[in-house]
Amino acid sequence: MNSPPKPPTTINSRGHPPEFEQIIQAKSHNFIGREFVFTAIDEFIKRYRRGYFTITGAPGSGKSAILAKYATDNPHVVYYNVEVEGKNRAEEFINNICTQLIEIFAIDNLPVETFQLTSLHQLIQKISDELAPEQKLIITIDGLDRIDRSNQSPGTNLFYLPRYLPDKVYFLLTRRPFLKEKSGLLIETPFQTLNLAEYPAENQQDIQRYIQQFTLRLRSGLNHEYIQAWLNHQHINEQELCNILATKSANNFMYISQVLTAMAEGFDAESFDLNQLPTGLETYYQQHWQQMKAANQDEELSQAVLNILVKQQQPLSVAAIAELINADEFDIEEVLESWFEFLIQEDIAGEEYYSFYHHSFREWLANKV
Repeated sequence: MNSPPKPPTTINSRGHPPEFEQIIQAKSHNFIGREFVFTAIDEFIKRYRRGYFTITGAPGSGKSAILAKYATDNPHVVYYNVEVEGKNRAEEFINNICTQLIEIFAIDNLPVETFQLTSLHQLIQKISDELAPEQKLIITIDGLDRIDRSNQSPGTNLFYLPRYLPDKVYFLLTRRPFLKEKSGLLIETPFQTLNLAEYPAENQQDIQRYIQQFTLRLRSGLNHEYIQAWLNHQHINEQELCNILATKSANNFMYISQVLTAMAEGFDAESFDLNQLPTGLETYYQQHWQQMKAANQDEELSQAVLNILVKQQQPLSVAAIAELINADEFDIEEVLESWFEFLIQEDIAGEEYYSFYHHSFREWLANKV
């Protein structure tokens, strides 16, 4: 490193890579709330000299939006999104992150063509050694679990992330729910996981604020008269609509944002149906379905388990599913584990119960079986 790290104000002016800028803007657009998450991140950074902070949550719970907002408010952080096309391989991640670090910190003695699997480790150590006391290096990775591990060495950390971190270096990650034994990370440095599902009151409050903010914009929009006509047709007022939407959302931001977008785009007052699935959600659920089908080897058993889960509005235990389809509990557990990111797992009287993460996804799947 030929020159010391530039101060944060200079780093901020560089912004984020063009391939990520569009998704950052889209995900942080109309963002509201989530203060409890940002407070937890700030407290972690203040408490520990280095570490990993992971945000977990069901699909559509707002993880990507949170990270995009964090990147928007803190332009000096290094941002990476695994779900952008072509960005789900470890080699691409290392090249991209190292390039960002070299540009941000004006490092001119490490040419891009020298990047190896250990380059990131060496680079963050160099930066750590020369950071000013008040500076931090924060690297964010959105969608950690979306990695393609087919060409990554067995037993290594996802994206070859460092097992140890130098001082003043932090990784901020997002991922869907996962089994601890299948985390894909071996870390010996401070770490903390914030599960969005463990904050139902805060999530509900943010959902309501999001809906209220959206309806305020509709009042001044071109479709306001159509919205009002629909409310009159349904014999409800605006506050009752907000309450209905908040309940149907089940604290899922993807669901509510797609429904509100459908409303904003205009509709016929007599035919618009809140129970009709917007096109965006259809596509989103189709992606889930493809992942679920690819995750299981035993297609017949998987189909049998799916048939039971989509027909039940209440969570089911492994024992109950096994009895209903006359199958081995161990085999059923394997199927459910492969679908873990799409399920809610609840402990009821000491036994684990399972259901799909959102009622609209369960209903959509019901039409597939």
